[in-house]
Amino acid sequence: MISTQTRASSLASSITDLNQQAALLCSAGQFAEALSMVKPILGPRAGLTEDARADALNIAGACSYGLGRLLDAENHWRQCLRAKPGYAEVYSSLGMLLKSLGRLSAAKAVYRQLVALRPGQADAHNNLGTVLYGMGYKDEAEASYRQAVAIHPDYAEAHYNRAIVLHELRRLHEAEVAYRQALTGLPQHAEAHNNLGNVLMELGRVGEADTAYRQALTIKPQYPEALNNLGGVLKAAYRLPEAELACRLALAIRPDYAEAHLNLGAVLADLKRLPEAEAAYREAIAHRPDYAEAHYNLGLALSNLERLPEAETAYREAIRCRPDIVHAHNNLGCVLRLLDRLPEALEAFAQAPALRPDLAETHYNLGTALAQLKRLPEAEAAYLRALALRPDYGDARFGLAVLVLGMGRFEEGWRLYECRYDQPGFVHHKTRAMLSCPQWQGDTLSGKSLLVWQEDGLGDMVQFSRYFALLKAQGAAHIAFACAPALHRLMASVDGVDAVLDHDTALARVAASTYDCWTSLLSAPLHLRTTVDTIPRAVRLAAEPSLVEKWRPMLETMPPGRKVGLVWKGNAKHHNDANRSIPTLATLAPLWSVPGLSFVSLQKGQGEDEAQNPPDGQPLFDLGSAVNDFADSAAIIEQLDLVICVDTSTAHLAASLGKPCWVMLPEKDIDWRWMHERSDSPWYPHTLRLFRRAVGEGWSVTVERVRQACVERFSAGNASGLLT
Repeated sequence: MISTQTRASSLASSITDLNQQAALLCSAGQFAEALSMVKPILGPRAGLTEDARADALNIAGACSYGLGRLLDAENHWRQCLRAKPGYAEVYSSLGMLLKSLGRLSAAKAVYRQLVALRPGQADAHNNLGTVLYGMGYKDEAEASYRQAVAIHPDYAEAHYNRAIVLHELRRLHEAEVAYRQALTGLPQHAEAHNNLGNVLMELGRVGEADTAYRQALTIKPQYPEALNNLGGVLKAAYRLPEAELACRLALAIRPDYAEAHLNLGAVLADLKRLPEAEAAYREAIAHRPDYAEAHYNLGLALSNLERLPEAETAYREAIRCRPDIVHAHNNLGCVLRLLDRLPEALEAFAQAPALRPDLAETHYNLGTALAQLKRLPEAEAAYLRALALRPDYGDARFGLAVLVLGMGRFEEGWRLYECRYDQPGFVHHKTRAMLSCPQWQGDTLSGKSLLVWQEDGLGDMVQFSRYFALLKAQGAAHIAFACAPALHRLMASVDGVDAVLDHDTALARVAASTYDCWTSLLSAPLHLRTTVDTIPRAVRLAAEPSLVEKWRPMLETMPPGRKVGLVWKGNAKHHNDANRSIPTLATLAPLWSVPGLSFVSLQKGQGEDEAQNPPDGQPLFDLGSAVNDFADSAAIIEQLDLVICVDTSTAHLAASLGKPCWVMLPEKDIDWRWMHERSDSPWYPHTLRLFRRAVGEGWSVTVERVRQACVERFSAGNASGLLT
């Protein structure tokens, strides 16, 4: 008889053979046949060892996985591990299955068991890292990958995986090293070259990034991500036509590639092809509706196209998609400010510091909006915060300068106002670079030759011409004034001016070392320490008698009565012209109802056509279009009873001639020289009266107040015509 032991040994041998045959069939992809072989021995059975049963369950799991029966595979592998808890290969297989099913928490538990069982197995640490990364545990994932490469230093895949995590953790230098280690083992890995390029771009090493992207494209020419990234490198290097081509090639491969549409739009915007940029951004949004960056860039393009309501919508969409885009809040505020929706602009600006308190631009923009709302202390605080964050922030310094000047704090205002020479976008900066002689800094002028250089408006020159006599009193031997031709005849007789020149002639004399130093009239108040209480008396300009006689016959053709000069528009190039100019002559119609007044147009430039063809019922004697320069204007104003104008150079000319002048000021962005709330001006205390538009008040309301003032001034009871 055969003993029980012999029979058991024979059974075990046959089961081992069966498992081996089934394993071979499974390896060959014959999953159904292999599964049918091991099925009879999957359950507990007399004489069957746990190891043999575990092997059969492992094979059954692998066959079920191969047949797509994933639940069966999981059950077989879990039974296997219950039968043989130390079966390391099965932990690896089960972890892979669970990871593929997206059951990452369960996969993590399995891989942790495997790592505990096989701490020296690099694959186990790498796979655990992949699961942890998928769960968002980036620091733990990086540690697992690091352990994998510590065990197996040449493990290229683990280096690559670790590099991805390090990049996302913003450990850029370590990410670069990890990608380069991965490429040592995987030199033909296009994605690794591309990702290395991304890290190098963020490190500011544009040339090396270019090389990395091109290497990726050498390996994989039809690689849209690398083409798009190369487009970004070329854009950064301002090789814009090449950048455009790279983006378009990416889109030829993948037309729905939203990032490439966005990148193309940015390139086109740099090329100043804004309508095409807009189209590219809209295409990006069409493929990815919640693409916050595309909405933001669309807002930029629409803002530059001056389509502000659409820009507002785009910025709001960007914020809806990603509320943390700080620049979207800031730019939305800028658009709302331009749309005169200042309270809403303040709300938008207030969101940005909450996201990024150190963004100086937001504090500056907040200050500008607060200043427009006449919340002056708050505006000042905002400008100071901007400057605390960025001491060289020229716009904030200039904004603070005009704010405190308007508040009457001249001592600090004049000092801050000098920052205009440090602003590359200001004409003043160009003056300093152009004039080779020293800029006067308030030192002695005794015996020196001084060039006064006009770089500001015509009205500024008339207003500050009062300083010529004071500069002369400082001991200057010779003062030359380089100014626009329109001022030459008028300024030739101003006390303190020895010569009046055009800019080209003066520049040639500077080159010949004719002058010891130069200055601007608007710097004189700083060096001469002007305060509100010590503003010098306005220069008393005098009209040239021969010019008065030239214009007299024309003025005498007007009806008897008082003659009032009108200017309703300023220079169209002025930054605030949209606010300070009255849109149409017809707005002044109520003035024509005042008895005994005749009106003379002094309008030059924009508005002249209206003066030549005034609306019916608005008789207007047009002399402005015949005027050649300020000397002509002075000769006409000398023979008028009153000048009514907007904030333009005529106001300074009339007031400096001693002629009563009424100035209608805009609702917002009032020039600092008119200060706040006052109806008079310390610059022209006896000749000038201010009519300020209230918040929300239209020009028609302001004009009506001027009309009433005309009635009071020229009524029969005020025959003397005293200024009121």
